[in-house]
Order: sequence, then C-alpha cells, then structure tokens
Amino acid sequence: MSGTVLALSGGVGGAKLALGLSRVLAPGTLTVVANTGDDFRHLGLAVSPDVDTLVYTLAGLADPQRGWGRRDESWHFMDALESLGGETWFRIGDADLAMHVERTHRLAAGHTLGQVTHAVVSRLGIAARIVPMSDDAVATRLRTDDGWLDFQDYFVRRRCAPAVRAVAYAGADIARPAEALREGLAGASLRAVIVCPSNPLLSVEPMLALPGVRDALAACPAPVVAVSPVIAGQAVKGPTVKLMRDLGLPASAAGVARRYAGLIDALLVDAADAEAVAEVGIEPVIARILMDDLEQREALARTVLATAAQLATLPVAERLATRTAAGRHGARP
Repeated sequence: MSGTVLALSGGVGGAKLALGLSRVLAPGTLTVVANTGDDFRHLGLAVSPDVDTLVYTLAGLADPQRGWGRRDESWHFMDALESLGGETWFRIGDADLAMHVERTHRLAAGHTLGQVTHAVVSRLGIAARIVPMSDDAVATRLRTDDGWLDFQDYFVRRRCAPAVRAVAYAGADIARPAEALREGLAGASLRAVIVCPSNPLLSVEPMLALPGVRDALAACPAPVVAVSPVIAGQAVKGPTVKLMRDLGLPASAAGVARRYAGLIDALLVDAADAEAVAEVGIEPVIARILMDDLEQREALARTVLATAAQLATLPVAERLATRTAAGRHGARP
C-alpha cells in the first residue's frame, strides 16, 4: 500500500512507535508531528523535550535506559552549575546542551522552530520528517491544589505529585498549526494517520487544541489508528493514569478511547481492554502494545499499518459515518 503516513507523537512512548514506523516504511513517506506543549525556556535556553526525544530516538542517539536524552551522556555542566548554586532540577547533559544552545541561537537569528528542527533532522541523517506541531508558542499548564503550574514544573520539579484539577493549553487558540499537520490531514496521498501511544491529555490534545486540527482529524478521509498508552488500568509510562484519575476520567484504555471518540477508526489495545473499548463504539484491535525492544517496535508498526490498510478497504463515507457515530456514543466527559 503506497502513500504517506502522518504520526502524532509525544515523547518516549510515541518515539518508540515512530522509530518502528520509520524502519518499516519507505524513506521519505513518514512525517511525525511532535507535541510542543512541553516546550519551555530554561537557563535562557529554548528546550523542546518531545521534539528532541523523537530526534534522538530516530537518529539512534537516545539513551536506552532513560528513553530521553542522549546515550553515553556526561554531566559536567550540571555538576559545575550546582557548584555555583544554579538551578539543577531540570537536568541537561553535556551533549544534550549542544541541542538547546544551537536551537536558541538559530531562533534568535530569526529561524522558526520548524526550520531549526528540519536542519537538525537533515544533519543527523534521519529519513523521516519530524515537525513541531506549531512554530508558535503553546504551553500546557495544569491547575493543581497548589495553583496553576507550568508542565515542566509539575512533571519534573514536582514529579507529578500535586493533584490536577484542570489542564489548559495556553496560546493554542491563536497558534498556527504546522503546514505538515494542517495540509497533511487532507492530503490526497495520505495512507494513514497514526496516533502514537502518548498521553492523550498532555501530548496529543495540545495538537488537537490548535485551530482546525480536531475538525480536520475528524473529517480525515484516511484511516486513523491509535495505540493505547494504558494496559489494564496501568500506564505504559508516565502519569497518564494518575492524571485521568485526578480529573475524574475513566483511567483505562476505554477512557483513552472516549478522549479520541469521533476522531479515530480503531484503537490498538491489550486483550484485557478490548471489550470495554468496543463498548465506546471504537473498533478494538488486540495487539502486543508493549515495545521492549526494536523488534517489538517494528512489529507493532506493521500491525498498525496493517490495521490501517484493512480499514482503507471500506468506503470512506462508511468509515466517516462510523467515526461520527462513535463520537456521539463515546462523547468525551
């Protein structure tokens, strides 16, 4: 099956599937749109955590234990900063520091975040496109019992401990979606849209909050397939389940399905979650969604693409009608 594939991804979990997709698809056919709601300024530097995780992962540079940052990292910069009394709660390795310095330098010279990312991707020889969701600033913020917190303050400094009462995407309403995202969703050559196993609230919905993106995904003529980041009530990685519980949402794969109801055609899930997802009105596809090694990442990528190919055999009007019906049945709480 020919055509292009558009993947929506956050950081570590999404990057694993993005790597698998990049290895089983023909070069130049995969575009990965990265969440930038996590981006922030730290020590005067422009930091884009999800973009960098995708870049390092697809370039073969990621730390295999942590999943983020560069492998074989050293920490002399942080040690020296600590000796000076500087802020060390957000740790930047010596090699990783080069990425943030170069990005900050290029942005100050007038380049966009997309242009900077394209240059880095090309320099590192990555065959897939990695595109920030917007060149404009969007900041994921969380209202907690301690007040409003910026994402990195909540996630890194406070280690997700405060109870979350609301999530907001500051600036999303006026940010311009990346051209690859906006036009890609309606592209005639689009083979599939893949929603990677990333946190729906923190990684995917910042993209959906951009003007026109949610509607474009709902109306996308290509099959839209997502992978659950939750297995039997447990998050594969990160605070997905805790956050959903804090917000009073179903903390399960079915809860993820409800967030995506009306937007996707199928959700890859563990066998334990299939029945509950089907009740939402979204087709569950049972698969091994844990990706412990490269072989499993490639296998899941093939399963996702095979699911999209099977959905593509159905008339577009039928798929869109089913998607719309699921949206009414499983409307997000």
